[in-house]
This record gives sequence, C-alpha cells and structure tokens, in this order.
Amino acid sequence: MELRDKLLSESKELGNAVKTKTLGYILAALGLVSGLAWNEAIKAIIERFFPLNVNGVWAKLVYAVIITLVAVFISVYLLKLEKRSDEVKK
Repeated sequence: MELRDKLLSESKELGNAVKTKTLGYILAALGLVSGLAWNEAIKAIIERFFPLNVNGVWAKLVYAVIITLVAVFISVYLLKLEKRSDEVKK
C-alpha cells in the first residue's frame, strides 16, 4: 500500500505541475496576442503622424528603443520581487 500511496501522490504532483505550466503557457500566449495588437495600434499611430519617409523610420526606431527599455526595467523589477519572495519563504 505504501508504494501505491507514493505513486498516487507523485501522480497528483505531476498533474498539478502540468496544470500550472499549461496555465502559464496560455497566459503567455494571451500576452503575446495582446502585445501584437498594441504593436499594430502604435504602428498605425506612428504612420499617421509620421508618414512613410525618413522621419517615420526614426519614429519607429525610437519606439523600439523605448519599448525595449520598458521591458528591461519591468523584467528587472519582477526578478527582484521574485528573489525577495524566495528569500521570505526561506
């Protein structure tokens, strides 16, 4: 009976891990779709205010740099939060 209980327990843990990972992947996919929608909206705004010419290219470059910096700052902040959370758990 002990082996059966151990297998059942490990099976439940594996099932929970699969559910957690699947949920994470679904949320990441929804985030990607949302990000792509915002990308299209911002590109349309840039094209409206900076018609296709040299200024339009610079506007898109500035947009890419700003978005990259925002993503880096958010990533660093979230990693620090996770690290603090792990330290509190210990």
